Amino acid sequence: MKKFILIILLLSVAGAGWWFYRKPLPGSEGQRPQRGLESFTPDTATAERRDLEFTIDLSGDIIPVSEVDIKPEVGGKIKKLHVDAGDTVRRGDLLVEIDDTDLLTEKETASTEVAGARLAMEKERRNFDRAAGLFEARLISREAFDNAKSVLEIAENALLKSGSRLKSTEERLRKTLVPAPSDGTVLECNVQEGQVVVAAASVNSGTLLMNLADLSSLIIQTHINQVDIAHIKEGMGVRFRSDALEARDMQATIRFIAPVATLKSNVKGFQVEALIKDPNPALRPGMTVVMTAVAGRAENAVTVPISAVFNDPDKGRIVYVNHNDSPQKRAVDVGLTNIEFAEIRSGVEPGEEVLLSPPGAPRAPGRS
Repeated sequence: MKKFILIILLLSVAGAGWWFYRKPLPGSEGQRPQRGLESFTPDTATAERRDLEFTIDLSGDIIPVSEVDIKPEVGGKIKKLHVDAGDTVRRGDLLVEIDDTDLLTEKETASTEVAGARLAMEKERRNFDRAAGLFEARLISREAFDNAKSVLEIAENALLKSGSRLKSTEERLRKTLVPAPSDGTVLECNVQEGQVVVAAASVNSGTLLMNLADLSSLIIQTHINQVDIAHIKEGMGVRFRSDALEARDMQATIRFIAPVATLKSNVKGFQVEALIKDPNPALRPGMTVVMTAVAGRAENAVTVPISAVFNDPDKGRIVYVNHNDSPQKRAVDVGLTNIEFAEIRSGVEPGEEVLLSPPGAPRAPGRS
């Protein structure tokens, strides 16, 4: 019974509230009051002098300025790896040793051929010298002399051929030892001992042994959209930070802007590279960094919040100045802007109050 009485009371209160809500206000019969359009005093801000920056925030990847792919010039089985990923090497240090057993056998054979060809050539030279003496004494014919000369030339040519084969074998044998072409750090080692590798040649790319890079010289590679690229210039300084390093901002300089746009992640833009000044030793290729490029700067400029600047069809850019508690429309010359403030070159003085919304506009939700 008590629950039934409580329900009746609640329904009565709800009905009374609905009746008062629907009842017309005095002098406005048939009209409902509009909610949220009550008169109000607009929010204001004070024009102040400050240093203003227009910045472009970007993300990029760390890559080395110089990176070399190490590939073998001769094929064969890897006999020994002398370095591993992360090792630092100097120019000329031995990186990889390829098995040279077959080449040593080939060299021995070529050396034997050279010795035999030299003996044959020396024999034919003696024969030619005798034939020359006999020809001068008119004891043999011109034909016999010419035959002796031809046989000598053939023997000399055979010696040259065998010598070239020996030299080629020795050169290939030398290439079984793969040295570091420059100072750097081994980034990746893609092979292991016992693996058979293929020599790099014009008909194939060869087996990639490892990557070598100079980590003392790094760049940031980024992709800038075609809207912001107009603000980026070669030689411009930028600051960047890596979430992987708990360090203050580091500095870099724009060194390259691609002349042609490319498509990346369905966004058309330009590849840009920034050279890092004095790179932190903890920076590594492949790290992602956040980069800030200062595209414009105004020092000690008169500024107002960006929300205080409006467009007028007659006067162009305007602000509403709170003059003696009355809004005054003024045309202004706007300079540098960012997402927070706008530089006012003329039209507003420091210390003046400006409205953050046009006079008569409804107050934004949440403002008191």
